Amino acid sequence: MKVYLDNAATTAMYPEVIEKMIEVMKENFGNPSSTHSFGRKAKTAVETARKNIAKLLGVTPGEIIFTSGGTEADNQILQSAVRHLGVRRIITSKIEHHAVTHTVESLEREFGVEVVYLPLQANSEIDYPVLASLLKGSQIKTLVSLMQVNNEIGTLLDMHRVGMLCRENNALFHSDTVQSMGHFPLNFREIPVDFATAAAHKFHGPKGIGFAFVRKSTGLKPVILGGEQERGLRAGTESVHNIVGLSEALTLSLKNLNEERAYVSDLKHYFIEKIREEIPQATFNGLSADMDKSTYTLVNTLIPMETSKAGILLFHLDLNGIACSKGSACQSGSQNGSHVLAEILPKSLQNQPSLRFSFSKTNTREELDYVVDVIKKFIEN
Repeated sequence: MKVYLDNAATTAMYPEVIEKMIEVMKENFGNPSSTHSFGRKAKTAVETARKNIAKLLGVTPGEIIFTSGGTEADNQILQSAVRHLGVRRIITSKIEHHAVTHTVESLEREFGVEVVYLPLQANSEIDYPVLASLLKGSQIKTLVSLMQVNNEIGTLLDMHRVGMLCRENNALFHSDTVQSMGHFPLNFREIPVDFATAAAHKFHGPKGIGFAFVRKSTGLKPVILGGEQERGLRAGTESVHNIVGLSEALTLSLKNLNEERAYVSDLKHYFIEKIREEIPQATFNGLSADMDKSTYTLVNTLIPMETSKAGILLFHLDLNGIACSKGSACQSGSQNGSHVLAEILPKSLQNQPSLRFSFSKTNTREELDYVVDVIKKFIEN
């Protein structure tokens, strides 16, 4: 049996998205910057997609800037905030995606920006009162950067609460929404966030395309220089077929959101109960087993076992046709452990295998039964 439970790393593309992209590649190959009919047709496709995405998020088309993905979008926002907007302090956490943490570290070294890491509660949530105290009365130009859904343990951020704290204290708010876009209803007209990011391949769209939401009048400037594409905020010829695919994927994800969320939530709940029943020594990291305080799309479980066996668990699962992640997929090939788990787990447990299982509508209960059975037999043998 083949079981794909690594949807937080990437998702299979919707067939409708593939069909739409093939159509564009065949019939709409012009450069959107060209003024002839071929270029105008491509430009229309790009702008139609932009308007559709903006409508889905409750914003204006000019606030959607297409990028190569979430990493580029995070980089642009953070770098421009420091270089061009006068930000001298960044408040973040140590369990952000590396697209944020590594960029923040670079800005600290290069520009001397003050970086403040919020303390985490034992359950992996940020300390909201500490954030409030850091912002209150501060005269330092500040940007708060916190992800809505943690990509490894699924912890949810109260975006509205953070956004209101930032507005009340004249701070900017950036949220990496890569893991939540397409999986949660997001209306940026109502959520007080200044910047957000997305990647299409996380919601059944193509890889290599994403976008930054940049609230108008923030003054953000480009960090990739060249032509005047994307309202002058991101140089480079637009990837028309990918942009159209992104728009189609987000449309379909949000159109079917209630139905798919109910189905996937049921899978997660079933999987948690199955593990508790069959592998009682297993525990769940952070809030990933809390159906209210973590995303319904993933669970992160720690499975105690002998050190000699722990190192080959992921390999064993792969041999049995099971795809999941040990830590984040963005760390593949790295010998470093998960920086997220290092922050929330005691050192005595950090050498034990923690696996992230992430779900989609394509998964079934039968597949989950198989996965639990494979793990249980591996532990017992």
